[in-house]
Amino acid sequence: MKPTGTDPRILSIAAEVAKSPEQNVPVILLKLKEIINITPLGSSELKKIKQDIYCYDLIQYCLLVLSQDYSRIQGGWTTISQLTQILSHCCVGLEPGEDAEEFYNELLPSAAENFLVLGRQLQTCFINAAKVGDVLLDNILKCFPTWFHSPHHLQAEEKDELLHFFQIVTDSLFWLLGGHVELIQNVLQSDHFLHLLQADNVQIGSAVMMMLQNILQINSGDLLRIGRKALYSILDEVIFKLFSTPSPVIRSTATKLLLLMAESHQEILILLRQSTCYKGLRRLLSKQETGTEFSQELRQLVGLLSPMVYQEVEEQKLHQAACLIQAYWKGFQTRKRLKKLPSAVIALQRSFRSKRSKMLLEINRQKEEEDLKLQLQLQRQRAMRLSRELQLSMLEIVHPGQVEKHYREMEEKSALIIQKHWRGYRERKNFHQQRQSLIEYKAAVTLQRAALKFLAKCRKKKKLFAPWRGLQELTDARRVELKKRVDDYVRRHLGSPMSDVVSRELHAQAQERLQHYFMGRALEERAQQHREALIAQISTNVEQLMKAPSLKEAEGKEPELFLSRSRPVAAKAKQAHLTTLKHIQAPWWKKLGEESGDEIDVPKDELSIELENLFIGGTKPP
Repeated sequence: MKPTGTDPRILSIAAEVAKSPEQNVPVILLKLKEIINITPLGSSELKKIKQDIYCYDLIQYCLLVLSQDYSRIQGGWTTISQLTQILSHCCVGLEPGEDAEEFYNELLPSAAENFLVLGRQLQTCFINAAKVGDVLLDNILKCFPTWFHSPHHLQAEEKDELLHFFQIVTDSLFWLLGGHVELIQNVLQSDHFLHLLQADNVQIGSAVMMMLQNILQINSGDLLRIGRKALYSILDEVIFKLFSTPSPVIRSTATKLLLLMAESHQEILILLRQSTCYKGLRRLLSKQETGTEFSQELRQLVGLLSPMVYQEVEEQKLHQAACLIQAYWKGFQTRKRLKKLPSAVIALQRSFRSKRSKMLLEINRQKEEEDLKLQLQLQRQRAMRLSRELQLSMLEIVHPGQVEKHYREMEEKSALIIQKHWRGYRERKNFHQQRQSLIEYKAAVTLQRAALKFLAKCRKKKKLFAPWRGLQELTDARRVELKKRVDDYVRRHLGSPMSDVVSRELHAQAQERLQHYFMGRALEERAQQHREALIAQISTNVEQLMKAPSLKEAEGKEPELFLSRSRPVAAKAKQAHLTTLKHIQAPWWKKLGEESGDEIDVPKDELSIELENLFIGGTKPP
């Protein structure tokens, strides 16, 4: 989307680029340099101009022009060098907005790569110009020795011009890397940069090494993020230039560059000290000439590579490793505590809320107790007032001669009521005190009953399954003794003579009575069993009622404990319920001469109970 309030100069340049042919585009783009130079550096107006240039794709046009062959561009290296300055100044400090991903991932790496390619092309042109210039000048001097008073003047001008353009390109690249340090790693890993670093020319080599030194001063940490092969190539080339180049400028720059690398990164210092590729480096450095401009840096580098310094570096490395381990451990402990912090906060909140709820419950309970006490006090006062009003009304009704009798009756009733409540309180208290012992007694009785039933069953089974032993044989002496006893009994109890008919009738009566006895005994046993079952059921019901809560506190299926399976009990409960309802609904003047324990007769027509339709607990409806 095109921005609003665009600079008219940018609009005119964009229009000219869109309408002009391809060969005129580079010259038109050079007008951007005037606009950028006129605008104050770091101002908001400059940022707006850069955004307009980016939004109208003028930066992309600059990239396209720089990727073309320099011989096809109008103005040659002059135009190209100025376009590199425009491109680097526009990319630094630009806020791309919505197209940030494309700008940082595609446009910037492409611009840095184009700068390196242009540097290689200028390096090649510079070297070729030097070689061709030497050959041509030699031939011209041989043929026309008197034409040129200074034969190397033309060659020097061309080389100086190419070197100036190369310096502009490297400065533009350095400006771009200073604004976007994330591109340093891409530049250091690039093959074009390694080719530039391997140049044999003094001017080109010193410019590239100076640019590398400036890059490492900006951010030396990217040197360790590049590949190991690229790092070895850079170190090899710097060390090679230090020992093989006679130029003091390159040697000084290489020494400072090695010193910067070794001081900035202990890994590189350890690599220079221990690696077999750089074995003997300290000895070669110590043999270098002293008294030069870079002798101080050379001594510092030799000192860093000495064993004492290496030992200090090792100790410092171990110290940093220990600090790193401690940092990781402290971070782990901190993260662990932070993970436990929510549960601790939740537990703290839970305890605080429970304590606050308990305090609120206690405050509410105290308020309820105070309200209850106040209500009881008001009820007592109201009852006292009603009692006194009732007494006054009764005094108005009662004859003056019967007032004393009325007072005496009221005192007797009051005494009876007090005694009744006291006895009820005492009995309830005794009952609660003896409840546990009663429960234990009933439990013991239940256990004894179960044990006795079990023993009786065992004896019965033993009698049923016992083998028949037959009758015990009598001895002769026992027979004589029994016969003697029978004769004595017959002699003492002589019976009246009985005919056969009477004897048979007596025998029949005896048989009939015996049969009646055996039949009655079976019925009596069944009745006894039924009575025992009823007693056990009653004791179970009593035990359940004793353990059951009051009807006010009953919940769920607990009210079923108050149901009875006995029809007479249910009928009696219905009658008592109706009696209580009638007594409650009766007017107060009918209750004056009654006590709370007196029974009230209910007419049979009001007690309409059909036992067939009455619900009996434990039975199914018909």
